[in-house]
Amino acid sequence: MTAGSAQGGPPGSHPRHALAPLLNSPVRLSVVAALAPVERAEFAVVRDLVEVTDSALSKQVSTLEAAGWVAVTKGRAGRRARTWLALTGEGRSVYGRHLAALRAIAAGNGRSPDSGPGPGA
Repeated sequence: MTAGSAQGGPPGSHPRHALAPLLNSPVRLSVVAALAPVERAEFAVVRDLVEVTDSALSKQVSTLEAAGWVAVTKGRAGRRARTWLALTGEGRSVYGRHLAALRAIAAGNGRSPDSGPGPGA
């Protein structure tokens, strides 16, 4: 019996297959979640919200930026240098799919969030 056939669905239909491996890191997931409801956020605000050091946030943001999920913009506010972070369109999509997969797993329905309603729906 395969994992997919245990529920009668095709192989790979379990919602865990829709999880984004990069978001398995609690810090990266927290950064993306902090950026999701806003257009952009200042680096220091995200750092304080996520409760990490500058270097820890910088490392995680670099990973998300390399994946194309976070955009980093540097500029000035008055005389002070500032760094802003924003989710890209792809980052928002990946985060949405990741959340949908987590909800499906938590609901125990064993179906991918994109596979439609389960039996009896």
